Amino acid sequence: MENVNLIGPQLLLMAVGGLLLICDAFAGLLGARRWMAWYVVGTPGLALLGGLGSLLWAVAHAATDTRGSAFFDTYVLDDFSLFFAVLFAGVVIAVVLFSVDYLRGNRHQAEYYALVLASAAGLMFLAGARDLIAIFVALELTSICQFILAGFLKDDRSSEAGIKYLLLGAVAAALTLYGMALLFGLSGSTSLEGIARAAAEADDQRLGFVLASVLLAAGLGFKMAIVPFQMWVPDVYQGAPTPVTGYLSVGSKAAGFAVAARVFVEGLGQGAIAPDWATMFAVLSVLSMTLGNVVALVQNDIKRLLGYSSIAQAGYFLIGLAAVAAGEPQVELGLGGLLFFAASYAFTNLGAFACVIAISQRIRSDSIADYTGMARRSPLLALALTLCLVSLTGIPPTAGFVAKLYIFNAAVQADLVWLAIAGVINSVISAYYYLRIVLNMYVGEPVSPEPVRPTPLLAVATAAAVAGLLVLGVFPFPVIDAAEAAARAFS
Repeated sequence: MENVNLIGPQLLLMAVGGLLLICDAFAGLLGARRWMAWYVVGTPGLALLGGLGSLLWAVAHAATDTRGSAFFDTYVLDDFSLFFAVLFAGVVIAVVLFSVDYLRGNRHQAEYYALVLASAAGLMFLAGARDLIAIFVALELTSICQFILAGFLKDDRSSEAGIKYLLLGAVAAALTLYGMALLFGLSGSTSLEGIARAAAEADDQRLGFVLASVLLAAGLGFKMAIVPFQMWVPDVYQGAPTPVTGYLSVGSKAAGFAVAARVFVEGLGQGAIAPDWATMFAVLSVLSMTLGNVVALVQNDIKRLLGYSSIAQAGYFLIGLAAVAAGEPQVELGLGGLLFFAASYAFTNLGAFACVIAISQRIRSDSIADYTGMARRSPLLALALTLCLVSLTGIPPTAGFVAKLYIFNAAVQADLVWLAIAGVINSVISAYYYLRIVLNMYVGEPVSPEPVRPTPLLAVATAAAVAGLLVLGVFPFPVIDAAEAAARAFS
């Protein structure tokens, strides 16, 4: 039972997902009117309760200092995995709120919410897995659910997104598995602890560990959406249901960096190869920031623009990972910066996608040109989207400014000044396409005088996200302390 308690937040999500499917199977026996009531109220309501229950369970673990390893040390509940458990539970709640009106009338809502909950459980397992087999199983659990979610609408664009995501995901899984097999062959162990001992002592096998690092970076780079493994992002972001796009941009990306930190810092951070993978991630960081920002400059679709923005933001994430091993040991500062960046990015990007859902559903378009004059049609939505875009740029007093300041400082402290300078330059580039949208919303003439009003649930989700990014921008210290405590789990 102690093991079960440690993975309680994940088990609750999976149990509620199963309950959704069971209730859906019997809902048709209740009659047409009650069946429709189930889809309108019962399905999202039960999914929301699952997300809230998982969040409360994770918070209870944090409040009672419940820590420990489970299932023969293949999973660990520490401050690091708890940080991400709280983050992913919050993301689930937001995605459910986004989806209620988006899916209204859809006959497959139970399957949709069950897939979201099961995928989130996989994300939580990824953050705490300490064994290669457990990591791979968790990775496949979340990936398969996300492949289906990307193609959920079943129209041409959504089907294309699902197939592209599936095919490229299969290649990424193969690369990940090859890297894991090589690590097992070199260390004789699938546990990260055993791999760390082998990596620290095997100077004569350095080339093998470097090759394994490259294969793992390639496989996990798909989840992180970093260059050159980002080719799926624009098409999948554009074709997938918008709530799913928001989920992928925050949950999937954060989990990719969580498992990368677990593997590279805990498993490969003690040996002579640490500077090698740190340099690799530093180079990939610059490539991701530059390509994402430059290509975003010419985008006319808001979801594709946010897709390329997501690639650029992944480059900023990588700065924290590169700072961990470069120069002097920077575990607490580098990983702390990465974790705080993940929290601020979650509020910012979820808020942006909430605004996109509210506006695009009303105007029936994702074209940036149709956002012209939006400040006159919906002043509050335009203000909320402006604050999210300002935070993505990294301008005070938003969370994005503090997050970039924190992560650039980690790079400077790790003697990666050139990487911090590259990040600042790319932030300046990104200001052009982010603030271009803001300028259009406030200066241009609206294409229609019809007002745009969000639904109550979307309004609540948007307000919560915007409040979060402002609070983190003005008073970030509690989350910074939590991020640094989580980073110390690797010390």
